[in-house]
Amino acid sequence: MRIAIDAMGGDHAPDEIVSGALEAVSRISDLNITLVGNATKIKASLNGAAKNITIIHTDEVITADDEPVRAVRRKKNASLVLTAKEVKEGKADACISAGNTGALMSAGLFVVGRIPGIDRPALSPTLPTMDGKGFLLLDVGANVDAKAHHLVQYAIMGSVYSEKVRSIEKPRVGLLNVGTEDGKGNDLTKKAFAQLSAAPVNFIGNVEARDILGGVADVIVTDGFSGNIALKTIEGTAMTMFSMLKETFMSSMKTKIAAGMVKSDLSGLKNKLDYSEYGGAGLFGLAAPVIKAHGSSNSRAIYNAIKQAAHMVDHHVTDTIQSTIKDLDKGENE
Repeated sequence: MRIAIDAMGGDHAPDEIVSGALEAVSRISDLNITLVGNATKIKASLNGAAKNITIIHTDEVITADDEPVRAVRRKKNASLVLTAKEVKEGKADACISAGNTGALMSAGLFVVGRIPGIDRPALSPTLPTMDGKGFLLLDVGANVDAKAHHLVQYAIMGSVYSEKVRSIEKPRVGLLNVGTEDGKGNDLTKKAFAQLSAAPVNFIGNVEARDILGGVADVIVTDGFSGNIALKTIEGTAMTMFSMLKETFMSSMKTKIAAGMVKSDLSGLKNKLDYSEYGGAGLFGLAAPVIKAHGSSNSRAIYNAIKQAAHMVDHHVTDTIQSTIKDLDKGENE
């Protein structure tokens, strides 16, 4: 198995990217990694350790400030674009980048291509829950607008991933809505509810945003606009909560002593809320696994993203999604 990685994407590239890659090749059997980016900087980060790692040199990079579609079309030798090209040409089974999200989505569409029958790919992170099992949320921003049948496709892709990669039998699929009762919501959610009820997934009905971290469902589907708001709200709430806790614990000598006593417990709680522990956000619906790692990813997050991509390849997630969508379309046309 070969995975291509944009070594220049993210806030801590290439050091953390290379470090995560080194950990991955040492722990995942039969894994080969292609690092795409500035060869001099990559080799410096490798520090002589290059077993099962090859380098494709390029000086061109897509930055966070670049307009995604224009950058992918004009910067054809950018590390992110060349990473996707490795997959397109069959030289890699999957690709990963912690760089510009919009550019990776564009490269996924224009270079890697979609699965036949999938109208719109979905950006899908796995988020933490209180029981530690996590849930898949899609879409979180690949498409701000969606139709009901797009949400059905999201549900199918999320179910296949959860079953094949996360080993969840009959994943529970919920529809993000303003209430749990049947018939709630706007025109989109009402139509999606009816179509999901007849789809080949374990649909449990509507779920509310306040319940999603409680593990109410294994897969939660929504349009990219609502999904992105939900994701950013969760991120912001977690950051604010830990900032408030830190401020409280540092307010007096008594609370500082208390902080020292519970330091390991707080660290464990922080890790439990860190969704990078589950890997990156998958761009589901593309012709091969494409993973968007968080821009601030450290080596551990990169390793988890690589492990996630490897599991998707090993368990033939893309092929299963394609065959399921094909069977669904066939049934609708009969």
